[in-house]
Amino acid sequence: MTAATRRPDWEAVGLRREEYERVCGLLGREPNPTELRMFGVMWSEHCAYKHSRPYLRRLPTAGPGVLRGPGENAGVVEVAPGLAAALKVESHNHPSAVDPFHGAATGVGGILRDVLSMGARPVALLDSLRFGPPDDPQSRRLRDGVVAGISHYGNSVGVPVVGGEVLYEDCYRANPLVNVACVGLLPSSRVFTSAAAGPGNPVVYAGARTGRDGIGGASFASEELDEGSAEADRGAVQIGDPFAGKLLIEATLEALDTGAVVALQDMGAAGLTCAAAEMSARGGVGMVLHLDRVPRRERGMTPTEVLLSESQERMLLVVQRGREEEVLKAYRRWGLRAEVVGEVVAEPVLRVYDAGQLVVELPPSALTQAPTYRVPEQEPEARRALRDADLSGLPQPDLTEALLRVLRSPSVVGKRPIYTQYDHMVQLRTVVGPGADAAVLRLVEAPPRGIAVSVDGNGRIAYLDPWAGGAGAVCEATLNVACVGARPVAVTDGLNLGNPERPEVAWELAGVVDGIADACRVLGVPVVGGNVSLYNESERGAVYPTPVVVCLGVLEDVGCAVPTGFQKAGDLVVVVGSGQVSLGGSEYLRVAHGRVAGCPVRADLELHRRLVDVLVRAAQQGLLRSAHDLSEGGLAVALAEACVAGGVGARCQLSPELFGRRTDVALFGEGPSRVVVSVAPERYEAFAELCARSRVPIRLAGRVGGTDLRVQLAEAEVVVPVEDLRSAWEAYR
Repeated sequence: MTAATRRPDWEAVGLRREEYERVCGLLGREPNPTELRMFGVMWSEHCAYKHSRPYLRRLPTAGPGVLRGPGENAGVVEVAPGLAAALKVESHNHPSAVDPFHGAATGVGGILRDVLSMGARPVALLDSLRFGPPDDPQSRRLRDGVVAGISHYGNSVGVPVVGGEVLYEDCYRANPLVNVACVGLLPSSRVFTSAAAGPGNPVVYAGARTGRDGIGGASFASEELDEGSAEADRGAVQIGDPFAGKLLIEATLEALDTGAVVALQDMGAAGLTCAAAEMSARGGVGMVLHLDRVPRRERGMTPTEVLLSESQERMLLVVQRGREEEVLKAYRRWGLRAEVVGEVVAEPVLRVYDAGQLVVELPPSALTQAPTYRVPEQEPEARRALRDADLSGLPQPDLTEALLRVLRSPSVVGKRPIYTQYDHMVQLRTVVGPGADAAVLRLVEAPPRGIAVSVDGNGRIAYLDPWAGGAGAVCEATLNVACVGARPVAVTDGLNLGNPERPEVAWELAGVVDGIADACRVLGVPVVGGNVSLYNESERGAVYPTPVVVCLGVLEDVGCAVPTGFQKAGDLVVVVGSGQVSLGGSEYLRVAHGRVAGCPVRADLELHRRLVDVLVRAAQQGLLRSAHDLSEGGLAVALAEACVAGGVGARCQLSPELFGRRTDVALFGEGPSRVVVSVAPERYEAFAELCARSRVPIRLAGRVGGTDLRVQLAEAEVVVPVEDLRSAWEAYR
């Protein structure tokens, strides 16, 4: 590259000209090359949330039992007297597109350390994955690599993968989405912080040695992908070691038990730079670091490389002065490196030395004060036209064949070949594992209480109506948790969108966040943390705006967890909740008609709140034999899945008001706040009375029994043997 074509230094590290000028103003001088690289990663979208922070302030974050909200490494909420749960979701989209195995594996390792940083033992993982069509070899390669990476790290580290979702759309072909969530448990009285404190307190580096892997990972995650990314950016993908990760968990928990740890944070995105800057800024103090004390696995590393390396399985701790040996001993006992690499100082400055030479001197708050941007929001005309499309004239296919086609569609078909690669029983807490509406875990410390977790989201709905997609993700996640009998207490969200500098993406981001905020506010469920991943674009275009919501619920008695499948012949089949459905954005419309169009149903949030409450109370009173939410595929798929899960058929008759003149709307129409339950005949009156008092609509649809699913709709009838339903639903590709 000639001098005439070489980019200015500020542009080479991903900064805008005005951002570089702001850096100079904050420092009162020009930054040196190392400092400039530090600003480049810390002011990247991945670390700084420059385009999303103004929107995220709209989310409700406070609520009963919330011990830590957004701003820390993970949210923490009390789930039993004296016991709390930490939860967080993170994305690893770009690394997984470039190197699916290591990208996904290190995503698991990173989210484990986020939860560990709160003082919690990780007890469960969930994944939310999006890929291109599975008949595309490249999409299958990405999917298989991601699943292998998740199973490799989760199984090896000894944390069960208890739930998740895998959906497929063409827009994810070149840019898969890999979101991983973690739940951990800790005493309510011992929630840790990342805010450094105590001038004179030593700063301890602990864990794996530092190498050159992952340098520039945060900046790489803030750029669009192109055909050259697979090779050019491979060095920005970290390499994880789950066995070292397991040792790090045990050693860190032992170190925390000493009572000598003041603060801690994992060295994730931007590595040592981010950990030192954020810990100092949050505590209003400074740090002095000596890079020559940092354990390294490669020779000749420059100060910039040491500061920006994103090598995995590393923690930074602030320890009480005079007690550092207790902490060092804990890590060394587990065979990990641990060294004092600096100290906290009262002056709010980050000074970094290498072999006695000062290489960095700047206020840590400068690194964490990136500017924010508001892009004019504009709905694309083409999007409005799609949403306004008239679907009333669609030809109606054979309903039986349509049901089997939808069951076989990649997004609906059973994912057993995926989740059986995960060990979901390790730690012996799992009561209900993958494949159900929500996973259920036993709280050993508070029997018989348990927790339930689910992760949900629908990018196709958000593409057509961002508000409906954001609110719908909250509704589906909370409803799945309620279906097993747990009361939702908190959510964490992951937002995956395209380039936020484009007005249509800004419109999507605003709508999705407003939908999540409105739903959580009405439901009384706080957002305790989350993640935003932007620039999910390739030369093929942007992904659908894809919000994923992880909901945590509390179950008073895990022995009362409600199963998904029908249980006993003779039980009544009841459809509970909203009657509003649409083919807009439905799986049926895409599968049977090859279209993504129409107007999705917007949630009635007050009705949804009452529905959740009814399901929880009905489960506590033992009124429900089974419960299953209606999502992709609508009522027909929910009935089929309940039959397959229970190994028994059902006889149903749908009244004309459910479908008007279109039977396919009744069977396959989609909308939030809908559940199919089975109830013993002698408990139906009590259940109906509970619903009536809560003003939740119910419709008696039929009875459980037989060896096939029979659904009568006026003159039409769908009849499919349960074994044929099972064969279609298990036709995983």
